[in-house]
Amino acid sequence: MGRVTTTDRRAALRAGAGLVVAGAFAAGCAKTGAVAHSAPDATSPPPPPPTAPAPRRFPGQPVQVDHGPRGLPRVALTFHGNGDPATARALLAEAERRGARVTVLAVGTWLDAHPGMARRILDGGHDLGNHTMRHLDINTMSEADAAQEIEDCAARLKRLTGSVGTWFRPSRAPRASPLVETLARRAGYPHVLSYDVDSLDFTSPGAPAVTRTVLDAVRGGSVVSLHFGYADTVAALPAVLDELDRRGLRAVTTTELLS
Repeated sequence: MGRVTTTDRRAALRAGAGLVVAGAFAAGCAKTGAVAHSAPDATSPPPPPPTAPAPRRFPGQPVQVDHGPRGLPRVALTFHGNGDPATARALLAEAERRGARVTVLAVGTWLDAHPGMARRILDGGHDLGNHTMRHLDINTMSEADAAQEIEDCAARLKRLTGSVGTWFRPSRAPRASPLVETLARRAGYPHVLSYDVDSLDFTSPGAPAVTRTVLDAVRGGSVVSLHFGYADTVAALPAVLDELDRRGLRAVTTTELLS
């Protein structure tokens, strides 16, 4: 074997180092894949929100809906979306834990203050609708003011979710006046959502009273009026859901109730 010079050893070391670097680069590309490409421009606008369900027309149902089919073992628990979001989250979590789905009619100013609640409601599989912008007595307003109350809340929902919501419910009244009914339809809501069971939870009568009021009146097809923002409602919901289950009544969204 010939004599190995210092120059030969240096050349071999340089070649080996080159192979190591090349191998590491190849492994890095294989491991990171698309991540190796440049990141998108941080100044790019955010993607549009996923499109939520739009209002639907239910043939055979009146414009103002206060209950669903009586012959089916389903009820709709509907919540006025306002107040402390902590109680809203607690109510949604309790409903979801028991496999129930609800309908939330959100006030526009509440959405402004807590914009993340819109997606939280939808991500839980619940219905989300319009309960006017400021929760004023809409039936006593002028046509222009009432229209703005409906349209402003619809715009908030559209911006946050991609849809004006599935339902409209008038504020401070169980039913819409003929004018408000017309304005709601003009804003894209084929139906106005009323109810046939009023829990009276907003009077803070205590959780047992809320439970009794609901369970004494509820039956197949009922639409129940409840509220976010009240501790009595949070405390009453487990007992209400337990008894509905015992009676064979399933809590579903209003859309499911009428479908």
